[in-house]
Amino acid sequence: MEDAHLWKVVQFSLCTRLIAIVLQVLTRFLCSSSPVLYWFCAHLLQKEPLLDEYSCKLSSCTTRLQADDTSSTSAISLIDRSWKNAMSNSITELFLNWKKCTSTTRCILGYFLSYWMLGLLLHCNFLPWT
Repeated sequence: MEDAHLWKVVQFSLCTRLIAIVLQVLTRFLCSSSPVLYWFCAHLLQKEPLLDEYSCKLSSCTTRLQADDTSSTSAISLIDRSWKNAMSNSITELFLNWKKCTSTTRCILGYFLSYWMLGLLLHCNFLPWT
């Protein structure tokens, strides 16, 4: 009777470990190192109207910076404005304007945010996540 119970425990542990290995390999190879997922998400985000507004705003800011380059003599003001442009990010703009985003953009941002959060939480607790 003891051997039957031990055999079930070994079977369960082997199945659990096999599932964990398969999940680690799948997430590592398919989600982390394959660029196809990122290319597809970038293709879907090209239709986002907020990114068009952001690129127009950014291009007008750089045009103003280039125009001010010749007129302004203060190097500190030029560095300050260029840092503000460098610190702005299209992903940050999408998160700040979450309610204005399309449902496709929300799904993509939600997927990457949840993947990052799950990886952070599970990896810190020594659970299988890559």
